[in-house]
Amino acid sequence: MISSDLYAETMATEGQKVVLITGCSSGIGMGIAVLLARDENKRYHVIATMRDLKRKDKLVEEAGDAYGQTLSLLTLDVCSDESVKQCVDSVKDRHIDILISNAGVGLVGPVEGLSMDDMTKVFETNFYGAVRMIKEVMPDMKRRRSGHIVVISSVMGLQGVAFNDVYSASKFAIEGFCESLAVQLLKFNVTMSMIEPGPVHTEFEMRMIEDVSKKEFPGTDAETLHHFRTCYLTGAVNIFQGLGQTPKDIAKVTKKVIESPHPPFRNLTNPLYTPIVALKYADDTGSLSVHTFYHMLYNLGGVMNVSVSLMKCLSCGWLRRRTISPI
Repeated sequence: MISSDLYAETMATEGQKVVLITGCSSGIGMGIAVLLARDENKRYHVIATMRDLKRKDKLVEEAGDAYGQTLSLLTLDVCSDESVKQCVDSVKDRHIDILISNAGVGLVGPVEGLSMDDMTKVFETNFYGAVRMIKEVMPDMKRRRSGHIVVISSVMGLQGVAFNDVYSASKFAIEGFCESLAVQLLKFNVTMSMIEPGPVHTEFEMRMIEDVSKKEFPGTDAETLHHFRTCYLTGAVNIFQGLGQTPKDIAKVTKKVIESPHPPFRNLTNPLYTPIVALKYADDTGSLSVHTFYHMLYNLGGVMNVSVSLMKCLSCGWLRRRTISPI
């Protein structure tokens, strides 16, 4: 049921753009909601959504005076057709100028030790959850011939990462879906943009790493489990600390994209990952990137410790060439 109290007020003033954001109880969603709601020119009315409004307190605190003015809250579960429809129906005239599909879940570990139920839940949120939102708001945007759909994807939707197989697959799926749909939406003056962060410092990520470190992953052979724990998991925190961004960093990139007169389709938020993605497309057989990541994981003393330095070196070289080379 939709809340009928203050949280559900979704009235924007004249000239404001209505922005609906999913997954706002923490992390990136909260960061984007707060940044837009606190826009000094009050250009946005933000409808921040989450599955359980009991988790609203931190968002309300961060929003400050914007809460109840340029920020409203609504209940929304992206895994429920009914919840999605109820939420959008509760918005005045169903008018949403910008949809920011952010809600997502992670899954890390050896594939043979993961249950099919857990894999299905990842796709239900990361892929079908985003599709549900797009399907619900897209017809109105097409009818108005105006709108912007922004999907928070991941660099793992462009480059697979070992032991993140299912999460990466869900992001590859939404990338393909949106890339296909973007072509059709242009005919209706509706813009599609992907935001593709690398590692992001959030409570969610750190909690997930801590949780998986305690799992046994039944059915996984001893050698694979050893590689997961010693080559990948033990250094996971290092890569978040060495390469990671904050939710505020992602929020700033997202705000820049929605305010651009010609928003790009793909938007990598972390320049350190640009050469890594370029590496994949430098070889159309795919062997170069696969073997590079193999050596980083197994032959160079641990992917996390080495890759931080390696990616920084690659990025410096890439940016230097971009600076001195004619375009």
